[in-house]
Amino acid sequence: MQATPESLIEYPSDFPIKVMGATHPDFAATIVDVVLEFDSTFHIGRMEVRPSGQGNYTGLTVTVRATSRVQLDDLYRALSGHPMVKIVM
Repeated sequence: MQATPESLIEYPSDFPIKVMGATHPDFAATIVDVVLEFDSTFHIGRMEVRPSGQGNYTGLTVTVRATSRVQLDDLYRALSGHPMVKIVM
């Protein structure tokens, strides 16, 4: 493992990303499809689902296998730009 000069993250490593969006029956499956474009090893067992208190929003934590800063940046952009996603952290 090695850290790149511009990053404190060592690659490869498991990296959790929090994604929030309006509750929708296809939200989790849609996010899995987006994540799989950047991490082909991702599977549903690496995702936690939490509905908001009133059920209007769903929070997901997806743990991806980060292989580079470019991969993470591209994944964040894809998630942030998706119409179902409100927040990515």
